[in-house]
Amino acid sequence: MKLLNPRFFTSSSRPPNSLFLNPFKFPPLSLQPTLCSRNLKRRPLRFGYCCYSFCFYRSASAKARMPTSSPSVHVKDHIDLTAKEKQIFDRLLQVLRHFNLQTQLRVAGGWVRDKLLGKECYDIDIALDNMLGREFCEKVNEYLSSTGEETQGIGVIQCNPDQSKHLETARMRFLDVWIDFVNLRSEDYSENSRIPTMRFGTAEEDAYRRDLTINRLADLQCLLYNSLFYNINTSSVEDFTRRGIADLKYGKIVTPLPPKQTFLDDPLRVLRAIRFGARFEFELDEELKIAAADNDVRAAIADKISRERIGHEIDLMISGNQPVRAMTYISELQLFWAVFTLPPDTEPSIPKGCERLCVAYMDSTWRFLQLIGSSSFTDDQRRLCLYATLLLPFRNAVYPEKKGKKIPVASYVFRSSLKLKSSDAETVMSMHLAAGKFLSLIPSILSNENLQILEVDWKNETIDVPIASKLRILAGLLLREIKEFWRASLLLSLLLYPDDIGSSTNLSNEDTDLKERRELFHRVENTIMEMGLEKIWELKPLVNGKDIMSMLQLKSGGPIVKEWQQKLLEWQLAHPSGSADECIEWMRQTQSKRARTE
Repeated sequence: MKLLNPRFFTSSSRPPNSLFLNPFKFPPLSLQPTLCSRNLKRRPLRFGYCCYSFCFYRSASAKARMPTSSPSVHVKDHIDLTAKEKQIFDRLLQVLRHFNLQTQLRVAGGWVRDKLLGKECYDIDIALDNMLGREFCEKVNEYLSSTGEETQGIGVIQCNPDQSKHLETARMRFLDVWIDFVNLRSEDYSENSRIPTMRFGTAEEDAYRRDLTINRLADLQCLLYNSLFYNINTSSVEDFTRRGIADLKYGKIVTPLPPKQTFLDDPLRVLRAIRFGARFEFELDEELKIAAADNDVRAAIADKISRERIGHEIDLMISGNQPVRAMTYISELQLFWAVFTLPPDTEPSIPKGCERLCVAYMDSTWRFLQLIGSSSFTDDQRRLCLYATLLLPFRNAVYPEKKGKKIPVASYVFRSSLKLKSSDAETVMSMHLAAGKFLSLIPSILSNENLQILEVDWKNETIDVPIASKLRILAGLLLREIKEFWRASLLLSLLLYPDDIGSSTNLSNEDTDLKERRELFHRVENTIMEMGLEKIWELKPLVNGKDIMSMLQLKSGGPIVKEWQQKLLEWQLAHPSGSADECIEWMRQTQSKRARTE
């Protein structure tokens, strides 16, 4: 496996003891993520870092992301409410007046940020200064009952300090919109515990205990991480840190308090900073990056945060608009193996620097997807395709289970490191297998008309048919295995065909190389469509198991019936216009020949 992909680094003689010195003292331009730029002017900049010199390119949009003397992001000076938002806020104020409550209602989180950026947001999180969210929801229901309106159910998510969920959150549907309610809080941390003592806090105290000055976590299980508020009572934006709006304008990701303290208090904040930095193409603050790469913070991510919460953040990154930028940050900040933990005793062992190859494959895939066009893939196909390419260097790696069974390492990453759905893990494993099968089939598909011989290592025997029909059989069987993910698997295989794109050393021809692979993709795709194999996995058998048992005069099923089911499926694939009678007649003739031979 060749790891030295010059898109990321070239070997250097940097001494090992420089590994964890400040790795981020480099010119402003090199702050830009390595892989996500698509309009690249090929002038590499290099800087020494952890025994490698990473290679960056000047992006046409780089200037907008660099620290400048003037704001680079347009931020509105007020928030324009939609008719629905105004209706919701007016009714909530009526609840306050009805019970003569002195509560201040503040919208917190990404809603404020997105509205200031001129984006719509449907995720409303409301912070209360003097009561619990559950108590306020009960008041809302009392008010609705007094006006003869239907009351709503209240969902309460209990606090769980062991997983950094320090307050209960109440959720209810109000005027057809789901809203989360939680109290403002202040956190006091003791020296030997990461679990804080919670108390009601002021808006300013709450703002400073949040993870980012411009940011928030929009998650049912852990809400309201933002130093910006919209005060419903006064219809005004509040920036108690006096930095949130400025950081938003300058496109910076900054923590209200010292970043190392912020990250050690809740290590998941590191991944939130990366996710939102990638999503909005904002610059990560220098001190934030140094803190994120700190050994103590990296250990805290691995030891103190549940894998489910880590997996949720990673899944949001992969599903987002800048997945390569996010993974690049994770790699550059030396967090890759804290996030994507590996099992012991992998076979073969994972080489040092493999994380950069993982990100390199994802970068190529992301740009490949842009070239092909989004209409060819659903969101879920794109998401799992990116996972499959990120884990492509592990495709042949396994580890021994307790009972000695060999399990793919990529499966471990899904199921144990990220705690994602088992079905996602199975799909990615199937994509890796299908990509390998495509590799042996692509040359035959591309030379369809001049095909003289057709052999693949994953299917030794098929029924006796002409070469062209055999090609349709093999392609059909492959598509029936991978189903609607066949295009994603084909893309995966074309990262390795005709040669491994991860081992490419010619950066100047990289875009040309991807365009050539795109042409191969369309040629194979068109041939498969011309064969009539689209949705071939929905093909129903012409002859069922009972018919086979009747013809063979068997009283029960078994290996013989299964063998014939496979042969009859191959016959159907070879004879797309064939009828059930023709299929049965072929079976009779074949069985008769076999009987005479035996």
